[in-house]
Amino acid sequence: MFSEKRSNVLHGVLLITLFSCSAFYIAEFPFVKNLSFSPLIVGIILGMIYANSLRNHLPETWVPGILFCTKQVLRAGIVLYGFRLTFQSVVAIGLHAILIDVIIVAATIFIGMFVGRLLKMDRDLALLTSTGSAICGAAAVLGAEPVVKGEPHKTAVAVSTVVIFGTLSMFLYPAMYRAGILDLSPEQMGLYTGSTLHEVAHVVGAGNAMGKEISDSAIIVKMIRVMMLAPVLVIMSFVLARTAVKAVSNGVKGIGNEVGKRGKITIPWFAFGFLAVIGFNSFDLLPHTVVDGINNIDTFMLTMAMTALGTETSIEKFKKAGAKPFVLAAVLYIWLLGGGYLLAKYLV
Repeated sequence: MFSEKRSNVLHGVLLITLFSCSAFYIAEFPFVKNLSFSPLIVGIILGMIYANSLRNHLPETWVPGILFCTKQVLRAGIVLYGFRLTFQSVVAIGLHAILIDVIIVAATIFIGMFVGRLLKMDRDLALLTSTGSAICGAAAVLGAEPVVKGEPHKTAVAVSTVVIFGTLSMFLYPAMYRAGILDLSPEQMGLYTGSTLHEVAHVVGAGNAMGKEISDSAIIVKMIRVMMLAPVLVIMSFVLARTAVKAVSNGVKGIGNEVGKRGKITIPWFAFGFLAVIGFNSFDLLPHTVVDGINNIDTFMLTMAMTALGTETSIEKFKKAGAKPFVLAAVLYIWLLGGGYLLAKYLV
């Protein structure tokens, strides 16, 4: 017999599972596939629809199951994400690609936090938005959420920004390349695409539209950015803890709750698990069919996490966040377009 608490968790998990199954089904619709909207993105949209319609008509006892999906299921999904990568792919692409990715990731996060401060934005939201733009879109925002420990609606807002600008890039890059606006060789265009587009799905979509030569290198460069998620999360954890402690020592008012949340260093162990899985996958010990199956399961788990986050996000919370997150994302987008172009043009 399940205890009452476990039963409540199960109810919430089953609700999110149902929504996630629907997300996979909807993601196969032709017009959705043409937009390169993955089940993760469809899932968060369904979750937000639920949050703004039926959320108040279901038992609050189901909330623990929803929160379980935003935490435990999310962490497990990030670890399994490592099965999509190998260290060999990093070596194959060359040092110049790694250098460009490092510059893009570091500069994007730095610029994002600086602009966020100028806009007087909520720091959690600025950091989540910057991380999503810097690394791998929604997956990076999800990975940063347990470290930042922000409210669920902030995660959803950050995901929304990277989806909007990433989708725009997916159509813009091929159009500019075909029109000759971008004076880049196929190798340079692959680096530019992989180092600046937000989502893996966006890179695949844009790359395929420009040809296999560009697509192959773009995807590898993008995967290198994804690998940077783990070290970025570890650094982020130390910086957040140090910032909170420093604020206390300086007598900053209203920081008590912040210290309780960040005063201790939160080691993102799932990030190390992510790297360990990449290392294991690099030995190619499992049949490709098994790895494909794991990746499908992982996509479903991440879809559950995204859907659960969406269910905690109402229109009122979006209004509360205001236009600033989208202004920040637009600034970062301009940097990725211009800065990424110069790096690809002159560092290759």
